[in-house]
Amino acid sequence: MVDVESKIAAIKSFAAEIVTEDELRRVFETNDHPVAYDGFEPSGLAPIHFGLLRAKNLKVMLDIGIKFNLYLADYFALINNKMGGDLDKIRDVGRYFVEVWRGAGIDTSKVKVVWSKDLMSDLKYWDMFIRVGKVLTLDRVKRAVTIMGRKEGEAQDTASLFYPCMQVTDIFQMDIDICQLGMDQRKANILAREVAQKYKWKTPVAVHHGYLLGLRGAPKDLKTMSDAEGMAYKMSKSDPSSSILVHDTKEEIMKKVNSAYCPEKIIEGNPMFDYLDKIIVDDRASPITIDRPQKFGGPIEASDFAGLKGLYIAGKIHPTDLKGFVAEELEKRIRPVREHFERDKKAKELYDKVRSYQITR
Repeated sequence: MVDVESKIAAIKSFAAEIVTEDELRRVFETNDHPVAYDGFEPSGLAPIHFGLLRAKNLKVMLDIGIKFNLYLADYFALINNKMGGDLDKIRDVGRYFVEVWRGAGIDTSKVKVVWSKDLMSDLKYWDMFIRVGKVLTLDRVKRAVTIMGRKEGEAQDTASLFYPCMQVTDIFQMDIDICQLGMDQRKANILAREVAQKYKWKTPVAVHHGYLLGLRGAPKDLKTMSDAEGMAYKMSKSDPSSSILVHDTKEEIMKKVNSAYCPEKIIEGNPMFDYLDKIIVDDRASPITIDRPQKFGGPIEASDFAGLKGLYIAGKIHPTDLKGFVAEELEKRIRPVREHFERDKKAKELYDKVRSYQITR
């Protein structure tokens, strides 16, 4: 049995924000197996922020006894015109997403897969949806439309205004204790907490992980940016030139990483350090060795992750050597996913379907 403080530490190992830590502690003190969820619009081939980062976070949660709902938001994808608004294609992508997680080493028998089409088939859902809408102003809902990956005021149809209320309703319909989503979904989780407090419903704890930078990097640390700024620099499947996919070959990974933004002596906004921090480095206290040609001094060892940063800032590690290390480490983690789709007939059929579809934003 994992003690409460160890569970808190496990969540803090990947969380950019916890709203609130005291509430999370009470959840763990009163429930050995709280329910968490993350939701996804099925919308195309999986980049590493889905296939590696989300899977890594999920493994942490499963290891400390959290029950997890993988929410495949098919009707949300329809509202957002993903896959051209074709529900059959959207659901194919959802099934493909499950295979991505299997390839990443997730025991899907320990994960509950929930489709919005099934959740919404219960009349109680729509009763709750109306109650949610009754306590949220139109202005608040309009500001929350950014959870769709669109700018405030960009929504062009009425269905887009349903989206935030639907996402809030999902949380209560699934009886969620912990909303474990990206920072781009923060507005929906805060709305859910406000609704819960007004109705005296169970208030969900919000645990947000940070954005994963795209290959083009950012001009500064994402932590110092607003949500709108951060979304402009995060890795997104809608921008293939700035994404690494879980199907990329070793050669493709090397090529993409070698062309990535990686300024000398700069860590802030540097995607190489973002991938190290969020995906590659499991134990920040362990030594890290980076290979270099003998003519440049041979392998260099950092005492820990902080030491690696210090060496880079001091100019003792060249961007080329750092990129080579990151590319090799990403390849190690992508390879099992890629090979799952090469080896498993069902997975390969889904991948071939999704790859053939017109992917729309």
